[in-house]
Parts: sequence; C-alpha cells; structure tokens
Amino acid sequence: MAERVVLTVGTKKGLFVAEAGTSRRKFSLRGPFGSGVSVYSATIDQRSSPRIYASSCNAFFGMKVLVSTDLGKKFKTTKSAPAFPEGDGRALANIWSIEPGDNKKELWCGVEPAALFHSDDYGNSWEMVSSISNHPHSRQWHPGAGGLCMHTIVRDGNRIHLGISTGGHYVSEDGGASFHASNNGVGAGFVPDPYPEFGQCVHKIARHPDRPQRLYMQNHGGWEDRPGIGVLRSDDQGRSWTSIADGLPSDFGFPIVVHPQKPDTVYVVPLEPSTRTCPGGAPAVWRSENGGDSWKRRTAGFPKKDSFFTVLRDAMTIDETKSPALYLGTTTGQLWIGRDGGEQWECLYDSLPPINCVKAAVV
Repeated sequence: MAERVVLTVGTKKGLFVAEAGTSRRKFSLRGPFGSGVSVYSATIDQRSSPRIYASSCNAFFGMKVLVSTDLGKKFKTTKSAPAFPEGDGRALANIWSIEPGDNKKELWCGVEPAALFHSDDYGNSWEMVSSISNHPHSRQWHPGAGGLCMHTIVRDGNRIHLGISTGGHYVSEDGGASFHASNNGVGAGFVPDPYPEFGQCVHKIARHPDRPQRLYMQNHGGWEDRPGIGVLRSDDQGRSWTSIADGLPSDFGFPIVVHPQKPDTVYVVPLEPSTRTCPGGAPAVWRSENGGDSWKRRTAGFPKKDSFFTVLRDAMTIDETKSPALYLGTTTGQLWIGRDGGEQWECLYDSLPPINCVKAAVV
C-alpha cells in the first residue's frame, strides 16, 4: 500500500482526521470524533501497526482517551483515563500531551493540574509518576492563562524533558525515577526575580532526534523590560539556555517546530503579546536555518493584512516526507499547509472549529 500523510486535528468540537497521498495535492477529511468535546492533545503512534490516541476532555462527563487502530476511521475509548489517587486533593481538568514510550504498549501523558502519568497497556490503565507529580516544587506551581498544564514531553532514552506552564522545564536522567528543575537562562517576566529556579511559563520545547543535546524553547516572552526571554536554545541537553530571539518581531508565541531532516532549521510563529494575534494583522511563520542565529519571514500564500489569528502551542507541526510540509491550525478554524518547508502556504480548510492541536505522520 502506498504511503499516506495523516493529520490529526484536535478542535474545540472534537477530533478530525485528514489524509492524503505523499504529494499532498488533495486531503480527505473525516470526523468529528468525540463530537462536541474539546481535544487538546493527540499522537500518531507508529511503533507497530499505527494507532491514533487523542484526549477528549469534558468538564461535565469526565476525561477520556480515544484510540483508533485504523488510521482514524473509527475510535473507541480506552478502559480508563489518567486520574489522581483518592484523597490527593487534585482533580483532572485536562489532558495536554500524549506521547509514545519505548515499547508499543507504553504511553506517557501530561495533564492539568500539572502531573505526569504512565501506561504500560495501550492506555487502558494509568499510574501517576510521583517523582514529578509530587515533586517538592509541585504545590508551588501556579496556573498561567491557559491553566497549570504539563504540555510537553520530550524523550531521549532515559532522559525525559517536561514543559510546564507555569512550572518551567524539568528533566529526568533516570527514566522518570527523579526529576529536577533545569531553567538556567529561562526568564519569567511576571515575578520579581527574572530568572527563578522554577515557575517559568514555558510554552513549548522541541528537539531533533539526531541532535538530542540541542533543545529549542518557546517561552512566555513579550516583556518590554525583559526582552529576548521568549525564544531560547540549549546546546547542553537543557542544562542552560540562551536567547535566539534577535531578529524576530516579537519573542512571544506558542509553538516551536524543528525540521525533520535539518536539526538547525527551526520555525516559530511570533504573536503580539497583548492580543496574542499576528503582528500588524499580517500572518507569518519565521524560519531559521542556523539554529536561531538569524531568521527569515515566510508569508507567501498568507493574507497580507487584516488577519488576526492565533496559533496555539501544539497547533503547528511538520511531516517527514522527502520535501516536508508544515501545518498550522488557528483558533479561528483554519488549517494551513506550508509546502516546501514553509515556502508556500495554502489554506486546506477554512471553517473548522477552533483548532487546539495538529499532528502529522507518514504511514
């Protein structure tokens, strides 16, 4: 069977799945699944036969994890979803990240309020990871505008990087048995100490698997008195961070994405910090081909003016075809494709519900 590009699109009203050949000339759309319920996280797990996992978070009827074994033609719910132990005092408000583990049955899940869960049986049962969920810092973390969420899980063997808003960047070197804050150089514009040990509002962390020592971070920037703290790079596995925001129109934004074949190529979507929309009403994706040392604005195909959309932290991704395309979803319901690594943009769908997350895979 010929390879296909599959997209999962998590929206305010359920999950959609789009599919096309690797030429990506025409996509077909199916869904919504989990109709009417917000989906903030999804993953396309390719470790054996492909599975799609997605959260389904209903404030009235509880949290579910959806799973499909036929590339999103139909979904069922796993036997359980992450839940805090009885008497813990916390209640699950949202599922922000679902990531594959080492073997085909293993999953990791980050939730709100910020905690980490682990499954060894395809998500049918979950165990809370106490080393971070009950970390000595955990009761001192505070919600950001989007809640107190563990939204990023980046794994490299026994090393696990976590992004928490607002908690900061935490690392485990022993497969999750212990975690420590690692925020040297990560700023916070909303506290008296601009560089605290923890408590930063990290928006997203990304890396390339061929260069695990290098990490990229979109942090909460946009502070006039503390410029440059919003887009960062680490070259020592997250032990220290330096700004790579010079040349961008704003260091505030949510997603950050690395090219699948070029570890030095990284993409961001700068936003106005006050409105969280495109600067000047002119959408653009900014690309660096030298690890953030310089940036170029990519706009071909986007509206030139009067377009004030927002792209959330998990709403931009890139496929792994020979000539990769980027995809971004907006809070006004457009799904865009950026062909040739973001050189030329086209709107695939313009009337979806508000988009929370987009993932891509070649299967």
